[in-house]
Amino acid sequence: MGIPDHESSLLREKKLVRWLDMVSKDADEIFLMGDLFDFWFEYKYVVPKGYVRLLGKLAEITDDGIPVHMFRGNHDIWAFNYLTNELNIKLYRNPILREFDGKKFFLAHGDGLGPGDNGYKFLKKVFEFKPNQWLFRWLHPDIGSRMGLYFSQKSRLANITKSKNNVEKVDIDNEMLFHYAHETLSKQPDINYFVFGHRHIPIQKNIADNSELIILGDWLNIFSYGVFENGIMRLEYFEADH
Repeated sequence: MGIPDHESSLLREKKLVRWLDMVSKDADEIFLMGDLFDFWFEYKYVVPKGYVRLLGKLAEITDDGIPVHMFRGNHDIWAFNYLTNELNIKLYRNPILREFDGKKFFLAHGDGLGPGDNGYKFLKKVFEFKPNQWLFRWLHPDIGSRMGLYFSQKSRLANITKSKNNVEKVDIDNEMLFHYAHETLSKQPDINYFVFGHRHIPIQKNIADNSELIILGDWLNIFSYGVFENGIMRLEYFEADH
């Protein structure tokens, strides 16, 4: 949400609300795997303007007793306790293990995992360093938000929204998350599904006899999501016209 401009972001927000209406009819739990907002920073008494349809729908779902989990991605890394206190959303930053219907899931946003990308890993530590967060909080919200939105317009995700190519071509064997899943599987061979966001490309690939790598795609152009039902995980596409 939030890029590349208010009008197109609002269209996607309404579409996301329609999806939440659909899946909440029979969902046991809902997982949002990060980068829900392109920029989000919580001051002590102020949160970013907008997204009222989405936030209201999430509150409605949790009020109805359906757990909603959200991983803080690299774009909404500064989500702290507002979403938990107001919407009863369970927030995560680190990977978690969960079991559903006898299947073990490794769930994570995915940023900073796997080999390489050392520049980002350093930047991630800078953003997660609490004194830096404290210093940024002293900026007036109008200034801090304007800075965040300025860099949003120049981000890779903003460029994706303007691209006519819906799916990035990927060499899966060189994907950092592919290597990370393999490495983790060597230590924990009972994991059946590795589920990530972050890369904004839809991938479902066997990486062992009883294990799959799943990257969920995006809600910028592709509108893909994962469903685990009757012991099987699959990728689906919402309101897809192609």
